[in-house]
Amino acid sequence: MADLVNVAAMFVDFYYSQFDQDRGNLSTLYRDGSMLTFESASFKGTPSIIEKLQGLPFQQIKHQVSTVDPQPGVAPDHIMVLVTGQLLVDEEQRPMSYTQSFYLVPENVNGQTQYYVHNDIFKLVYG
Repeated sequence: MADLVNVAAMFVDFYYSQFDQDRGNLSTLYRDGSMLTFESASFKGTPSIIEKLQGLPFQQIKHQVSTVDPQPGVAPDHIMVLVTGQLLVDEEQRPMSYTQSFYLVPENVNGQTQYYVHNDIFKLVYG
């Protein structure tokens, strides 16, 4: 279980660091079969997902992660991750709460296990 927690924590740190710096860099984390649901709109495949993320209507963003909760997936080494936190966009002073889930799938790249995002669901939390 400790490995599961470590992989999830490292993934979340990397994902939001890339998101906050240059959303185009996230393309390495998705595949043709990946799917993003962003505020109830769905996008399939790396080009469609990255187009959506790069087209978001803000220039700057900062994610502040509050919780990272991983669980084992349905196949060996697959990981389901639920993230909650707050984000600040552009010059906004009041953070917005969000939740995001990732389903991570391992793949062997040059003899090393790396994870890609098979499913990604993002929602702002209002109220």
